[in-house]
Amino acid sequence: MRKRFLTVTGIFFFLGCLAQSTSTLKIRKSVLQSSGEIVSEFVQLLSIPNIASDAPNIQKNAAFIMEMMHKRGINNVQLLSPTTPGAPPVVYGEVIVPNAKQTLIFYAHYDGQPVNPAQWAAGLSPFDPKLFSSAFDNGGASLSFPDNKQFDPDWRIYARGASDDKGGVAAILNAYSQLKANGIQPAYNIKFFFEGEEEAGSPHLNEILDKYKTLLQSDLWIICDGPVHQSGIKQIVFGVRGDAHIDLTVYAAKRPLHSGHYGNWSPNPAMMLARLLADMKDENGRVTIKGFYDDVIPLTASEKQALKDVPSVDQQMKTELGIRATENPGMSLVEAISLPSLNINGIASGNVGKLASNQIPTFATAVLDLRLVKGNDWQKQQQKVVNYIIEKGYHVIDHDPTDEERKTYDKLIKVLLGKDSYNAQRTSMDLPIVKGIIASVQSTTADKVVLQPTSGGSLPLFLFEKYLNAKTVTVPIANHDNNQHAENENIRLKNLFEGIETMAALMAGGM
Repeated sequence: MRKRFLTVTGIFFFLGCLAQSTSTLKIRKSVLQSSGEIVSEFVQLLSIPNIASDAPNIQKNAAFIMEMMHKRGINNVQLLSPTTPGAPPVVYGEVIVPNAKQTLIFYAHYDGQPVNPAQWAAGLSPFDPKLFSSAFDNGGASLSFPDNKQFDPDWRIYARGASDDKGGVAAILNAYSQLKANGIQPAYNIKFFFEGEEEAGSPHLNEILDKYKTLLQSDLWIICDGPVHQSGIKQIVFGVRGDAHIDLTVYAAKRPLHSGHYGNWSPNPAMMLARLLADMKDENGRVTIKGFYDDVIPLTASEKQALKDVPSVDQQMKTELGIRATENPGMSLVEAISLPSLNINGIASGNVGKLASNQIPTFATAVLDLRLVKGNDWQKQQQKVVNYIIEKGYHVIDHDPTDEERKTYDKLIKVLLGKDSYNAQRTSMDLPIVKGIIASVQSTTADKVVLQPTSGGSLPLFLFEKYLNAKTVTVPIANHDNNQHAENENIRLKNLFEGIETMAALMAGGM
């Protein structure tokens, strides 16, 4: 007789398919009935510019969120300021529940990526939220915000921060108000933590976690940031990749040279840099730098099984992105993001297009992005790249070359190592409290929730472990095509509404 085994995820999927609870359906109906209020408040929040370096507007964002929290009866609302004067504060609040044995902290950030309004499509503006019937680049029509307050879940709001991550702030706070409105008591003590400089690399988050470590004790952090799975199915992410950057500049002649008079004789820095970068990967996309993969901590049996269970979206994304081949042939997207990576974020030398001229440029520059997985140390990973460059015959400096250095060395390169870097983090999906989180999310959907051992993106979640000895899981809500970090950022209202429902289920310990 053939034996059949149910994985943990399979059990939760089976239970979720039996029926979505009365509480889930009650919250779902209530969210739709409250959609006018939810969207109106959300639009006001989106209308406040939120670049981390814009101190006056960051303060306005923080004040608006504090008011949202006061309105909901959240206690101990305050600003948590880092020790560095003038740095953006965290907005904090809490709800202490009688007889609750455990505490969850819900995290989102209210700052957004820097923005160039000129890059946004005609009719769209980063801080003037606009409503569309669907994705505008897929034929969606521009709409006025309706007076009757009836919102179609497929409509989208376009604004900076709509999905990354003011949508997270709105989902968390509206989840709590929905529980109150429907008489559902949270199963946990709840703390709210809204950061104001995540998109600037969270340079002062360590100060806040260290300064307020007693206040921030908890059993688990729930990070509400990022998109759901590309299939549209809800997902839980148990880790993030680390991130490190390296700026490279190769130097040649001190002044631009006529390519006819000096070509084939004077070194071309663009060609030199191109060769240096090309040799960092083989034809199958594997990084050739010595030791690049040596420190990786392998996935556990549970994580490997979860990876196998993730629905494949490779063909969907190839079609959506207009590509036929991938960088690592035979490797799926989820497998690729489970490994360390090296990418060129940008490269420049001389002029192109209408400004092109027959010259040999004086320098060529590039920015490398290193994504790290559990086990990698960001400084060691950067040094591996530096060692590789030295092995290629370059003399490495951290400044523009002097005349003496130009006379002494054949190949000169300036290497600047990014200091705003951080390691990867991953939480075990076998922890009892984490199994409860999986069950809570599964209670809101008949689809089998996607369990991702790690995200392709990066957040400084290792800081929570370092300063608080805390575990984190990420429960994203945004649509995968939300254009986060780019022009025309948007959120589909269905994702926002379902995000509220999901956060409510997490607070209630399942519905």
